[in-house]
Amino acid sequence: MVDFQAILNRIYQDAKAVKDKGVVASYIPELAHVDPEAFGMHLRTSEGEKYGVGDFDKLFSIQSISKVFALSKAMALIGDAIWKRVDVEPSGNPYNFLALLEIENSIPRNPFINSGAIVIADILLSNLKNPKADFLSYVRELAGDSSINYNEEVAYSEKNTGFKNYASANLLKSFNNLENPVDAVLDFYFHQCAIEMSCSQLSKAFYLFANKGSCMQQKQHISNQQVKRINALMLTCGFYDEAGEFAFEVGLPGKSGVGGGIAALLPDQFVISVWSPGLNKKGNSKLGVHALEQFTTKAKLSIF
Repeated sequence: MVDFQAILNRIYQDAKAVKDKGVVASYIPELAHVDPEAFGMHLRTSEGEKYGVGDFDKLFSIQSISKVFALSKAMALIGDAIWKRVDVEPSGNPYNFLALLEIENSIPRNPFINSGAIVIADILLSNLKNPKADFLSYVRELAGDSSINYNEEVAYSEKNTGFKNYASANLLKSFNNLENPVDAVLDFYFHQCAIEMSCSQLSKAFYLFANKGSCMQQKQHISNQQVKRINALMLTCGFYDEAGEFAFEVGLPGKSGVGGGIAALLPDQFVISVWSPGLNKKGNSKLGVHALEQFTTKAKLSIF
């Protein structure tokens, strides 16, 4: 039997000794204030066992990790109609890259780059009665935790500095791939990214992706086939233009965010979340990626 707590303890001790922890995302002003020394990990098994180390109960901005929740909700609402408006291919480019969007007639390469996530936000805006409230309720239900909330300061900060997102949204609109007004879509998108969660909450909310579409309360939100598609997209597209490297080093489907969080999973076995706000050059948590590589190596558990 794997001693998960001992493995997490060892990774934590090694990680705290690392001097180069990456660079905190300062282009979103509110994120620049986060303690660069923060580090936490949390593991939840399919049997309900829980293991944590470090700052695993401290809240942080999940940012692009929210794109997985948004995609799952959109798939539950409109199914395969999503794929008429967004593709499923790795972009091979940074998450905010614009050139391909015009070349490929405003069909984003996948739902996890910013332009693709903006299209998903537009779909939710068209299909939810009260989009911000309904989406937050969905994430709370997945985690079984009503305390999860938006950080309005982060959302406001993103709105005031998200010039490339405005460019992407206007380009999408010019090709008729947004149904709603640009400002409304981006207001929802910025709030989605500004959800705050801890590693322990994230492990609970991500449980349905390791549990065939059923959340912690055993409510079926999406089908097993849809989970298969989402996990495939996380493996191939979940880490921007570092997705191949993450699959090579870690071997788990997962999703990162520029708040320094990463959530990853092994279907039918566990969800693991890590937070360290310092980013590498590709926009992924530097210590987080290293910690997950150490975890799958020491535990001898990955999809490969």
